[in-house]
Order: sequence, then structure tokens, then C-alpha cells
Amino acid sequence: MAQRSGIEWTDATWNPVTGCSKISPGCKHCYAERMALRLQLMGQPRYRDGFDLTLQSDLVDKPLSWSTPRFIFVNSMSDLFHEAVPLSFIQRIFSVIHRADWHVFQVLTKRARRLEEVSGRLNWPPNLWIGVSIESQEYLWRKECLGQVPALVRFLSLEPLLGPLGRIQLAGIHWVIAGGESGPGARPVNATWVRDIRDECIEARVPFFFKQWGGVRKSRSGRTLDGQTWDQMPMSLRPAPVQRSSTPRVSRSAKNNSIAGRG
Repeated sequence: MAQRSGIEWTDATWNPVTGCSKISPGCKHCYAERMALRLQLMGQPRYRDGFDLTLQSDLVDKPLSWSTPRFIFVNSMSDLFHEAVPLSFIQRIFSVIHRADWHVFQVLTKRARRLEEVSGRLNWPPNLWIGVSIESQEYLWRKECLGQVPALVRFLSLEPLLGPLGRIQLAGIHWVIAGGESGPGARPVNATWVRDIRDECIEARVPFFFKQWGGVRKSRSGRTLDGQTWDQMPMSLRPAPVQRSSTPRVSRSAKNNSIAGRG
């Protein structure tokens, strides 16, 4: 369940939890659910229960065996802060992130309230980036929950973007990802919504990453915005490895386009 990733803003995925449940409109066409059900039909033993939430305890220590530093997206097939994930299990994940200090881990959740609730009972590693998903104005409150978390890097994933967000207010946010929905039934994204987000990021000097326009066949619609590919990442806030001889390589998506975010 730990593998190289096709997600543009990371290098690899690590799934110590699989499966999830839907809590907001952004979940309607969940790619992870489609993939899980496909793997179940293929007989993949980790998905014998389909998309039911499952703790994959034998994978908890997996990143410790990866010697090459990389960006690691945690739980691309689930939500670490799902209500059914015990706090003790989340604490185990955080412990591994601490120990694997030559990697940078990226955690994304829609369960912003639970994230805020348990934040004080977690030992926050400096090599952990934490983000919340926001698909419409109705869920901008998730950003306020994120603001209470003592992470070195806090980011927003505005994907799938389902409507205009208006003024986001990016104080305390270090990175913004935006993108349209992809796959069967994809709901269209309006270019004005994306431009408004980009322009606010430029004004606030927050790195902006445009992931995709989306659509049923996202490769055809591409990911350029007004003739430019936006691949900015908060590289200046990336922690250096501790007592290691190797130096983390620059992510393929951030080599030529990175700026510092606001504190």
C-alpha cells in the first residue's frame, strides 16, 4: 500500500488506513472509493471489505524502510482523522513520522473538527504538513479549525472546487492547492473561481499549486492556467533531515517554481 504516486504534488503514498465514508459534497465522486472497489473485484486482500474503514497495522512502520527522502502523502485512500480511527492509532502514525525525519509527510483531512479536537494530544513532528479540503464556501470553516493546529506547514486543498470561494483570508496558511473534479460524473470548474484563488495567493505571497481542470478525461483538459503551470510549493519551510548524510531531493513538481509562504 506504499507506492509511487501519480498525484502531482507528492512522490509516494502510504496507506496505514484504507476506506472512508462521505461527509460533504466533495466526496460524491470519490476516486479512492472507485479504486478500492476495483481492487476488491481484483481480489486485493487489503480491500476484501471494499471501502469500509480498515486499519492496516502492518504498514505503520513502512516509511522507516524507505531510505531515499521523499514527499509522502499519508492515507490517499482514507482520512487519518476519520471518527473510526482510534486516537492511539493516530498517535502511532505521528510517532513514525517523527522517526522518519528524512521524509516530509503530507496529511489531508475533511474532518477538520476532529483534527482540532485531538490536536493537543498529538506530538507534532516538524516534518509533517497538515491540510484540510474545502470544496465550497459552506466549508470554509475548516480553515479556521486548521488554524488552531501547531503544524510547521498548514495547507488548503480546494479540490474538487465546486463553487466560488470569495475571499479566503490566507493568514497562517503556507500553501494552497486548487483543482477541478475528474472521473465519471465530474462537475465542471469555472476558470474565474480558480483565478480568484490564484490572485489572492499572489497577493498574500502564498505558494499556489493548480492541480488540474479535471473532467471525465482530465489529461485532455490539462492543468495550465492562463498559459502557465502553477507548481509552487513551500520549499523554504521544508525541514532539513536530522543527522543524515543524504539531502532531500527537490520534488519533481517544485524544481522550478517555489516561493516562501506566510507564517
